[in-house]
Amino acid sequence: MNAINDPGLSKVERLDLVRAAVTTETFPDWVVESNNHIHTCYSFSPYTPAGAALGARRAGLRVVGSVDHDSIAAADEMTEATRILGMGSVTGFECRAFFGDGFEDRKLNNPDSKGIAYMTVQAVPAPARPRVEAWLAPKRAARLERTLKMAEAANEILAGLGLARFDPQADMVDRSRYAAGGGITERHLLAAMADALILGFGRGEALVKGLQGMGIDVPAKLAGVLGDADNPYLTFDLLGLLKAEYLERIYIQPTTECPKATEVVALADSVGAIATYAYLGDVSASPTGDKKAEKFEDDFLDDLFVAMADRGLRAVTYMPPRNTPEQIARIHDLAVRHGMLEISGVDINTPRQQFNCPELRDPKLANLNEATWALVAHEALASVDPDVHLLGDGRPTPDQLARRIAAFAPLGRQLADGADPSKVKELL
Repeated sequence: MNAINDPGLSKVERLDLVRAAVTTETFPDWVVESNNHIHTCYSFSPYTPAGAALGARRAGLRVVGSVDHDSIAAADEMTEATRILGMGSVTGFECRAFFGDGFEDRKLNNPDSKGIAYMTVQAVPAPARPRVEAWLAPKRAARLERTLKMAEAANEILAGLGLARFDPQADMVDRSRYAAGGGITERHLLAAMADALILGFGRGEALVKGLQGMGIDVPAKLAGVLGDADNPYLTFDLLGLLKAEYLERIYIQPTTECPKATEVVALADSVGAIATYAYLGDVSASPTGDKKAEKFEDDFLDDLFVAMADRGLRAVTYMPPRNTPEQIARIHDLAVRHGMLEISGVDINTPRQQFNCPELRDPKLANLNEATWALVAHEALASVDPDVHLLGDGRPTPDQLARRIAAFAPLGRQLADGADPSKVKELL
């Protein structure tokens, strides 16, 4: 493991490694891309916040954002690491929420549940992080309790196969960094189960045959990597397959851990952050192998945007590499029509993924990069003056939103260059 991605090191030690990299490495030129959706070791990821920031810098990104599941624990370290690297940062969290009336029986952007949507809260001002952590704490606890029950079911399956059970605390909870504020996810559960299956069946073709014996359909494109005895990413590859093809057999639907969408919006508004709906769109092929080909929001997207506005949402986030040009164009048109900020990012949670998002080099998507820089300014300036807000009060008109992004984005770049936020605020 690269030392900077060792969660066993302290934050101070990891930041010292960032400082050392600045003095010893030759970094590539900046690219225009940004990524606002990187997960860290505080949810499920091979990267610490400092490691994610350094990985993004090595990829040429000038700005990067972290969103962990039910956790804001990465924010302080991400902010400091990017400051050392001369980058901009946007921090926040991701959670699942009940979307409410009219959507209870519809699958939104969540493959595992109807009526429950993934949302992000982004650009959380630094002084608000303790309040956000306190809001998330009971939700993290409820999710832990549910995940432990699913772990019992997973271990019963392993025992039925004649394989050794995994230790939920050591193999799942500790991995999630729960004690340090991390959020536990189904990926932690499936990683523990994957390791147990690898240990029990063995590597190589024995693993593939063992999985097939469990009734798991191993796609041809995955059979090669799962059958590779020397695959260094085997746990990640196998948990992706388990998430797509096996999770439903042990899944327990969430209840009390999920707030209402309106509650997420209320929290974000109360702390000066921005709540977003995370658009997924119909999936034909998952780039990470953890989603089946399936329909999600596209058939009722117009109605969904009306519902988003009714619930107070003022932003939508999406992933250009995962969406078709037609999907992106439709999201853009609806966002403009409803005066919603567009945020981009690709969820990074496996070592096979790249930090880069080459689609954002397309001049047609330049608005997404500018919006990211505006978010950089929003988070930093709202941290010194809570009255500063990129979106102002209420919902801006499309023209007002465009003007505010144009005003904030250059300030975000100045902040990345090391400008004092208290002085930059005076330029608004």
